[in-house]
Amino acid sequence: MYCARAGCALRVPPMPSLTIGGASLAYDDIMPPGEPGRTVVLLHGFASNRAEGWRRTGWYGAFERRGMRVIGIDHPGHGESGKPHDPAAYERAHMAHAMLELLDVLGVGRCDLIGYSMGTRTAIAMALSAPDRFSNLILGGVGGRMFEPSDPARAEALVGAMLADDPDSIADPLLRSFRHFADEQGEDRQALAAFSEAPNPPPARESLAALPMPVLVVAGQRDHLAGDPEELARAFADGRSVTVAGCDHFSAIPHALTKAAVFDFLDGLLDDPFEGRF
Repeated sequence: MYCARAGCALRVPPMPSLTIGGASLAYDDIMPPGEPGRTVVLLHGFASNRAEGWRRTGWYGAFERRGMRVIGIDHPGHGESGKPHDPAAYERAHMAHAMLELLDVLGVGRCDLIGYSMGTRTAIAMALSAPDRFSNLILGGVGGRMFEPSDPARAEALVGAMLADDPDSIADPLLRSFRHFADEQGEDRQALAAFSEAPNPPPARESLAALPMPVLVVAGQRDHLAGDPEELARAFADGRSVTVAGCDHFSAIPHALTKAAVFDFLDGLLDDPFEGRF
């Protein structure tokens, strides 16, 4: 199947879904015309999906114009992937293992890996499991707050927001935003609640320090959910950070300056760690 857009001839699998290790994963595998120069794997954030997080925001097209193969995956519980209502299905190590197996099935060797928000945590788990597989690791919408211990009360509040009968009854503005976003995407809120209940502690700093690949951490200047991207970047042996001025957690991902930071990083133009501010 081909995209009829001007100048575009993308090959898309007719049935982009595979069941791996009990997890049904929906994905896009988009090939540019000719031989792709490199492959990038994209992991979206909570309550989002591959179409909303990457296609609508222009990332698919941006990578296509660079002649790259693009693989966007719906997390379990999201988009067109399977949506079990058991929190155990959403343990991060299990999801990372399934996604690595999906890349094996698709014949993907060494590639670049990009996650946003929740997707960064799965990306980190994948990199820790197979560090030699990824040329570059890009973590968006996160920062120093990643190291904060899991807050059971916060997780319980997120579960409550997903299951509330009336989203306008949710007092916390951020949780209300996530709930409205989930409703806009038509997501399975019971699956999202189960996802939120899964026991997924933050990564250990010493494990991040052992990762060999270059890492970019990029977040909006007003992204209070993420915290300081530089603090997280310093945990890696070869980390860099970029702060996108004026952006919050939701507005950073489609922003042209976020794309510029990512492509400068992939092109080797962010040579000085911790110096980026757009």
